[in-house]
Amino acid sequence: MRRTTSPFSLVLLGLGTFLLVLAPLLAWYVEPRAAVNPIDIDTTAVYTGRGSVFDTDRIETVPDRKITVTQRVRGNVEDSERSGTAVWDVTTTVDTDKSLPAADPHDALDFVPHRWVMDRKTTRPVHCCGEKPYIEGEAYLKFPFDVQKRSYQWWDNTLGDTVVLRYRGTAKIQGYTGYRFTGSVPPTRTGTRMVPGSLVDQPNRPQVLAEEWYSNHGFELVVDQATGRVVYAQTGPRRTLRAPGGKKDAAVLLDSRKVSFTTATQKEAVRQAKRDSGQLRLVGTTLPIGAAAAGFLLAVVGGVLVARGRKEPENPVPAQRSDTPQPTLTM
Repeated sequence: MRRTTSPFSLVLLGLGTFLLVLAPLLAWYVEPRAAVNPIDIDTTAVYTGRGSVFDTDRIETVPDRKITVTQRVRGNVEDSERSGTAVWDVTTTVDTDKSLPAADPHDALDFVPHRWVMDRKTTRPVHCCGEKPYIEGEAYLKFPFDVQKRSYQWWDNTLGDTVVLRYRGTAKIQGYTGYRFTGSVPPTRTGTRMVPGSLVDQPNRPQVLAEEWYSNHGFELVVDQATGRVVYAQTGPRRTLRAPGGKKDAAVLLDSRKVSFTTATQKEAVRQAKRDSGQLRLVGTTLPIGAAAAGFLLAVVGGVLVARGRKEPENPVPAQRSDTPQPTLTM
């Protein structure tokens, strides 16, 4: 008897081997290349809260006004493809009910356009492509992929510098768990502005180059661990004016203890975080584990079938019949 290998066992063995090779390929090659920041982003985040604002018509600070901050982020695909980075154009507007709805964002209480350029994999800032301002730090608008339980340097565009955000455990936003980070900004001089002297307690001077000061009562960010997407953001900005060399605030331009994501913005951020983290988990964990398990099983079954083979009888040598004339030896 001899053994032969069936095509089915070879197919099982080959498929199992393929899946065993595919598993680490998905985890170590495909998944890291899937974790990149997009270049075609187009999102809008809306914050609301209450606080004091400077009324330019009344020339005074008015309290308890509804404040709406709108932040729109749009990717510049052409510049991104040319540079190999992610180029995001950002506009931030601050409005009260008086300036909403605004036909032109320049009519807002405050309007700030800027450009953020980052490495698509690390989220680190890249200084090119008309970036403005010169952004530094580890994170801005979003955290890096695979967020760690540690402090991060977060860029504060109003401050013009980074702020240390410390890890404070986890929090649930719309039923979704993320990493929570907090921080604050002490009163810091950020620039100067020409204003009437009466605004900074110098009524005898028609114009004064007043000092602009900024502080923040507190940041709170809740971040998706896998993607670094911010699913909840809260800030407490305070912007004031001081007389040149002054030690105390003379006029309040904006002051709010809490301006935070609206419910609609939270829900949309959570939806996108679930989708993106799910895709990363699929190619980085679920598919590799499934491929490795299935590949091992198929390889074992195929290997056993190949080893056992199929028994077939040997082809016997035909026996010579006794009545067959035998050749005679002739000389």
